[in-house]
This record gives sequence, C-alpha cells and structure tokens, in this order.
Amino acid sequence: MIEFARRLTKAPDDIRKQEVENLRGEGLDDTAIVDLVAVISYFNFINRVALGLGVRLDEGLVPRADPGELKKEMERLDGKA
Repeated sequence: MIEFARRLTKAPDDIRKQEVENLRGEGLDDTAIVDLVAVISYFNFINRVALGLGVRLDEGLVPRADPGELKKEMERLDGKA
C-alpha cells in the first residue's frame, strides 16, 4: 500500500491495472481499494491547497522527529532496511 501511495502521489498517470490487482492479492477488496485511493488523493489535494496558499504549520505543530530517522523508518517499513 505504501508503494502504491507513493506512485499515486508522484506519478498517477503511471498507475496500471496490475497494481490494483496486486492490492487485491494483498487482501484488499474493491471497497478498501476505493477507500485507499480516496484517502491518498485527499491528502495530496489538501496538501497542495495549503502549499498553494502559502499555509505553513504553526511552530507548535511542526514535527519534532528527525527527518533522517523518519526516512530510515519508512525504508524499514518498505522492507528495504
């Protein structure tokens, strides 16, 4: 799902039927796939609206996690580490 989310975010025109079939192979039914696409799309949309309007997080809401540590965790979750 994470790789699908990345691809839908970065290259939505490149999504192919086989990728949807792969989600089914991981146990998602059609409703779950539609929900997944809707959530990914909503977050992409709202982030672009906020960035396009120059909205930035208040200092109190800025994540305090180290970006390098977050990247390592994402790679671990992706099975690359």
